[in-house]
Amino acid sequence: MIIGAHMMIQSSNDAADKKFFREVFELPSIDAGGGFHLYAVPPSEIAIHEGSGGAHELFLMCDDVEAFVSDMKGRGLAATQPQNHGWGIMTQLTLPGGGRLSVYQPLHKRPKAVAASRNGARKTKKARKAAKASKSSTMRGAKRKAAKQPRGRARRT
Repeated sequence: MIIGAHMMIQSSNDAADKKFFREVFELPSIDAGGGFHLYAVPPSEIAIHEGSGGAHELFLMCDDVEAFVSDMKGRGLAATQPQNHGWGIMTQLTLPGGGRLSVYQPLHKRPKAVAASRNGARKTKKARKAAKASKSSTMRGAKRKAAKQPRGRARRT
């Protein structure tokens, strides 16, 4: 089943945009190899809209778009004047690499976030149970072995 979402931003200056996501958005990241960074994001949602061409868009959400725009402008970044679309108040931010990123404050109802461990929780629980059983079995074996050893003598290893 689905365990997450991977979103891609193409950039003409990926070093500047990586720095932006790391230092401005302060998103935790890992280097997946060769300088290819993956950034963690808060819970996400997917909306299906009628349209043609199969285009996909990325929108980040914030809790206060006016404060977000003010912060970005304070950092010397261009952002459009927030517009209320009914479903949310949106701005477009120009990233250091020149790309545009839509950011909005949702005004619509939001689905409850799926915990990242929801599907993995059962596996984790099963894995814990299996590990416990294995450990228990190993401990029983160790206790039997120890019981066979005469007390007061040093064990050979």
